[in-house]
Amino acid sequence: MSEIAVPGAINFRDTGGLPAGPGRTRAGVLFRSGELSRVAAEGRRALAALHLRRVIDLRADDEVGQAPSALDGLGVTTQRVPLFLGSVASFFADDLSLEQMYRHIVDDAADRVVDVVRGVLADQPVLVHCTVGKDRTGVTVGLTLAAAGVDEAAVVDDYARTEGMLPARRSHAVVSFLRTQHPEARHLEELAMRSPAPVMRGLLDDLSRRFGSPADYLRAGGLTDDELSELRRILVEEG
Repeated sequence: MSEIAVPGAINFRDTGGLPAGPGRTRAGVLFRSGELSRVAAEGRRALAALHLRRVIDLRADDEVGQAPSALDGLGVTTQRVPLFLGSVASFFADDLSLEQMYRHIVDDAADRVVDVVRGVLADQPVLVHCTVGKDRTGVTVGLTLAAAGVDEAAVVDDYARTEGMLPARRSHAVVSFLRTQHPEARHLEELAMRSPAPVMRGLLDDLSRRFGSPADYLRAGGLTDDELSELRRILVEEG
C-alpha cells in the first residue's frame, strides 16, 4: 500500500500490496482518498496517470454542493453513494463516538455499502472517497478488503494509517472551528481526526459475531457468492 501524490487531494493512497492469505492485493486497482474539490491541473494530471474508470463519492448532497469534485476532462464515471442517512453535522451535535457512527453506517446503510462494493466490481481502477477519507471511506473500503480475503490485521492497519496522513494544520483548524459549534462534545476530536486501530478491529469483530464474517454481512445485504468471488479475483493476486 502506498501514498500517492495527487496535488490538492488528501489521504490519497493505493490499497495494493496488502497481505491476503497466500496472496496480496493488486496495485493500481482500488484507491481511496479525501475529497477532490481542490485538485487543479497538476492534480488532474496525476489522477489521469492512474487511468481511473470510476470514482465513488460517499458524501451527502450538501457536501458535494459546497465542494464539487474537480474531475473535468478525466472521462471517469462518478457514482454517488451518500452513506450517511443524516447530516454530518448531526454526528457532532449528537456527540456520537466513532463506534456508534460506524454501527450507524453498517446497520442503517447496508444497501449503500453493498452499492459501493458493486461499484468496485463494475469498473477498475476505482477510487472511493468521502470528505477526508477516514470514516465513510474507512468503513466501506475496510469491509471491501475484508470480504475479498485481506488479512484482518492489514485491514485494520490500512484504516489506522489515515490519522497520520491528515495534514496536522488542517485537522487542528477543523477541530477549532467545530469546537465553536459544539463546545461540550466529548467525541469531537475523535470524530474529526482520529482513526484508532481498535475501532476498526471492533467493527470487524462485531460483524463477525452478528453475521459470521464481513463477507456474510455483505451477503445479508444482497451481495451474491459470485460477486464475492469476483471481488477477490479483481483485488487479490494469489500467491
